[in-house]
Amino acid sequence: MTPAWVKDAFFYQIFPDRFRQGNGPPGVPAPSDSFEPWDQKPTLKGFKGGNLWGVIEKLDYLQDLGVNALYFCPVFASTANHRYHTTDYFQVDPVLGGNQALRQLLDQAHARGMRVVLDGVFNHCGRSHFAFQHVLENGQSSPYLDWFHIHNFPLNAYSARANYTGWWNNPELPKFNTATPAVREYLFAVAEHWLEFGIDGWRLDVANEIDDDSFWQEFRRRVKKIRPDAYIVGEIWDDATRWLKGDQFDAVMNYPLSRAILGFVGGNVINKQLAATSGLKEIETLDAAGVAGQLEAVLSRYPWESVSVQMNLLTSHDTPRLFTLLKGEVARVNLALSLLFVLPGAPTVYYGDETGMEGGHDPDNRRGMVWDESRWQKPIRETIRQMARLRARLPALRRGHYQTMLAQNGQLVFCRGEGKDCLVVAVNASDKPGRLSFQAPPAWPEGCSCTDLVGGKLGVVLEGGLEAADPLPPFSLAVWHAGNR
Repeated sequence: MTPAWVKDAFFYQIFPDRFRQGNGPPGVPAPSDSFEPWDQKPTLKGFKGGNLWGVIEKLDYLQDLGVNALYFCPVFASTANHRYHTTDYFQVDPVLGGNQALRQLLDQAHARGMRVVLDGVFNHCGRSHFAFQHVLENGQSSPYLDWFHIHNFPLNAYSARANYTGWWNNPELPKFNTATPAVREYLFAVAEHWLEFGIDGWRLDVANEIDDDSFWQEFRRRVKKIRPDAYIVGEIWDDATRWLKGDQFDAVMNYPLSRAILGFVGGNVINKQLAATSGLKEIETLDAAGVAGQLEAVLSRYPWESVSVQMNLLTSHDTPRLFTLLKGEVARVNLALSLLFVLPGAPTVYYGDETGMEGGHDPDNRRGMVWDESRWQKPIRETIRQMARLRARLPALRRGHYQTMLAQNGQLVFCRGEGKDCLVVAVNASDKPGRLSFQAPPAWPEGCSCTDLVGGKLGVVLEGGLEAADPLPPFSLAVWHAGNR
């Protein structure tokens, strides 16, 4: 079974170095203040000094947004600002506040009913990792020799071409040899340690590159033994059927859904070239019939238990920013984000997307969080707040099954849930007002009044169809409920 709490989750993804600089308690060692200016565009190597203390200071902000689950890019000791170059898997990076900061973050988040998921980078480590350094220093005499894929000696770790396997041939990221029993035990121990420390799950970086079902099957057994409700979500960009059979991951980052929403809402505006040169790849322009087909394919591909806990997102630290992809068209941004809250799965917002932050390719998509409210696109934040609250009070939006009811031109209508408590979501992804007329669910009786829970519009069921009093504005949606709510 997948963890039930994820069906109710609204995730917020945080890139720790870029969210907020906070102040730790007196006496906690801190790095010197030699960081890049916060508002300066980031560089590949530069640090801005965001830390976990800063996240703690902004838990009120996140809770007000409606967030009840946090997903962090890596937090462990590393020599890189993104911390995918892990040096020590058992220590939170001192620049982020160390283990003490994570302890306080977990305690305060849990006290608010918020969950915390960490990024597990288990395919590779940084070349400063103790085991790799041991091989670098001792060569063929190192007892850690079989922890990595070494081709010959001496190692070229800092000059010439690496003569060992690295992630995408990057010498900074030696790939673990997960066929070695000691490596497997080490990585499983890391996963177990932090679950016992109190985290609520793992997001698994480049999970497909550990091309070994038995590794992930044992990983799941170890994780679920400690925390049966721990969330295991893999970074898989395309079809993840192999990993979602109930014996490996609970869910994956749902990039196929991202592409479908962006292709439908973005239309002829979305910056396809920018998307194509990122992990999003080609974004196909979709009309309502096209997106309905893709949604049905995505939502029927996996068992329902996995579908209902997918990590649904539009953008991340690996893609251009949403506001930039949609060329600053706030209405389209709002509609795209709104769809995350009405489709099956857990909506996930990348830090700053709620304020309309801009950014192209890495590292530009990892700018320092904008805290100056005068620079916010406030309608975007209010849309997210409204949709998060709506989803939180409507079980059908969190657990109800999906059924397409109408798909023509830029108008998509679908049902969530069953019986009299089902909801009908009507979407107008065109630049003109749309007067949608569609068959009402069978459980909605003739003559019953209906309410749009987003816009407050009224409608009535006549001759089996829902007739709305007002057309649906361009790039907007309505969530219809039979009766007043």
